[in-house]
Amino acid sequence: MAKALNFIIEKCTGCHQCELACSAVHTGAFNVELSRIRIFIMEDENKNVPYACLQCEEAWCMHACPVEAIIESTETGAKVLLDDVCVGCKVCTIACPYGTVVYHPDSGKVVKCDLCEGHEEGPYCVSSWPSR
Repeated sequence: MAKALNFIIEKCTGCHQCELACSAVHTGAFNVELSRIRIFIMEDENKNVPYACLQCEEAWCMHACPVEAIIESTETGAKVLLDDVCVGCKVCTIACPYGTVVYHPDSGKVVKCDLCEGHEEGPYCVSSWPSR
């Protein structure tokens, strides 16, 4: 079974540290718009809801990709996007029922959470959360 992030919504303070850590690790910039994790703000209920790729067992994004730019990691089971293979067609963004595969117009490619595949310390968003 693949690893995935498990969010404890009640502990999210909306500080955006997870988004900043994610963007810094993947792009070198502290920019929430470049993050692979998002915080959905439910103003009516005064809640912050973090969300990212669920690493679905039956990953529709992976099956929909016409160039096979999304593969399953043998190490973590995470569905990892190969940036050098991605052509930016956005078919995976349509296939994902959860909206966690995101197109970035600046790069012309899509991004999704890969659980910080290849980084020794694992998902940086987890270690960045002050509320754990």
